[in-house]
Amino acid sequence: MKNALLAVILCFCFSLSLVSAQETTATIQELKGTVEVKASGTADWTAARQGMRLAKAASISTGIKSTAVIALGNSIITVRPLTRLSLEELTRNQDAEKVDIYIQSGRIRTEVSPPSGGKIDFTVRSPMATASVRGTTFDFDGENLSVTSGRVNLSGSDGVPTVVRAGESSYVSGRFGRAVNTARVTITRPAAASPAPAGTDSTTVSGPPVGTSPPPTNGSLGIGLDWYRPNGK
Repeated sequence: MKNALLAVILCFCFSLSLVSAQETTATIQELKGTVEVKASGTADWTAARQGMRLAKAASISTGIKSTAVIALGNSIITVRPLTRLSLEELTRNQDAEKVDIYIQSGRIRTEVSPPSGGKIDFTVRSPMATASVRGTTFDFDGENLSVTSGRVNLSGSDGVPTVVRAGESSYVSGRFGRAVNTARVTITRPAAASPAPAGTDSTTVSGPPVGTSPPPTNGSLGIGLDWYRPNGK
């Protein structure tokens, strides 16, 4: 009797888990140029088409001057030219979504939005880095990250996350496997020099000594890196 009751409880819990976290599909909303897809468990690439649905573990590849816009629940990803990625996980329940994308090469732009009244766990991984967010817009090529809105946790092979906020950029150091914030240099502009007194040599007006760095000026200078890795099939 106890065994039968335990079996019923286990079946109920299993059924509940299936209802609470169901696999879903992604939809190709727009495409331009040469875009190909490959379903999980198949070896052949086929031409993508608008409105096509992609299941978990499907792969996407774009050619030169080719792009694809894909809806994943409430979120949107724009796949840039010469990009290859796979949809590792697409699950959702009543108030949460989970998306896991693996980018092999190229670059994507994401617009991450949680379901109404819910939350989202959105992760983009590459061989070098992992970017995880919960509601934001960013560009990522597997190494270099640029955040438009919200904030992103970027980590390299060392597993230590670096928070990158709106308007900031970051990249992963290949040497140390570490996420590095984009360098920022703060500069202060000097006040306008007073006119030289009559009869004096204008070269004696105050300024930085010869051989020293120029005085800083107001503002900030963002220094970042951006590159593509080859995309071969």
